[in-house]
Amino acid sequence: MCSTCGCNQPADAVTITRIGGGIHNHAPFRALQFHLLGEEHNHNGHSHQPVTIELEQDILQKNNLLAQRNRGYFEAKRILALNLVSSPGSGKTALLERTINDLKQVMPIAVIEGDQQTTHDADRIAQTGAPVVQINTGKGCHLDSDMVHKAVRKLDPPNDSLLMIENVGNLVCPALFDLGEGGRVVIISVTEGDDKPIKYPDMFFSANLCIINKIDLLPYVPFDVEKAKSYALQVNPQLRFFEVSALHGQGMDKWYDWLKTQFAHFRDYQHIH
Repeated sequence: MCSTCGCNQPADAVTITRIGGGIHNHAPFRALQFHLLGEEHNHNGHSHQPVTIELEQDILQKNNLLAQRNRGYFEAKRILALNLVSSPGSGKTALLERTINDLKQVMPIAVIEGDQQTTHDADRIAQTGAPVVQINTGKGCHLDSDMVHKAVRKLDPPNDSLLMIENVGNLVCPALFDLGEGGRVVIISVTEGDDKPIKYPDMFFSANLCIINKIDLLPYVPFDVEKAKSYALQVNPQLRFFEVSALHGQGMDKWYDWLKTQFAHFRDYQHIH
């Protein structure tokens, strides 16, 4: 993976932990590179300089194949999987905590937490009563489909449930990696720049929904909500927006209505097919 996204992740850096279950699994993965090195030689009086040809395995192709496996599993079990992506500190975990507490009587919710180190976020989610698995990526800067596959095997979410995948905080690398999710939600906060969508266009282009969090701080920060939306729509004209405060609950009802609608449509579609 490191040669694709620049994360320089070692092969044995990934740890997957079922919080509360005492299960640990070290899951290595590798990106393979093949090098053909030419040597300087003289042929018929002509001198040739060394030539280096690098053939790199398409690791995104492998990831995408595994993502299709995940997608088939989710569809078979009627599990709506959402990939939550953002920069660090946008409030993904706080959003999840409030969402689970408010909706856990409406639909079963399970969570996969992605971080480089610690189980702090997974511990927070566990306090809500939702089943959760922590993936620690070491120096890696994103989740991939194989990590999610291994985490789902430990999590074993029930049929007809919602799976929230909180990706590693990063607006670059996670945009490249399909996890097999049914939808991608990008979260930004008003404490960030309102130009994030055009500075990191791949993430916003790949998202289905944009949540603008921490709106309770708008009176105190120079963040232009309409400008941020305008930039995002230049990248992805189909993007939808919700303005919320996960801390105080403002705007969360619209997010909940969207989740309920997506969950119902997904389950109905899978029942029909």
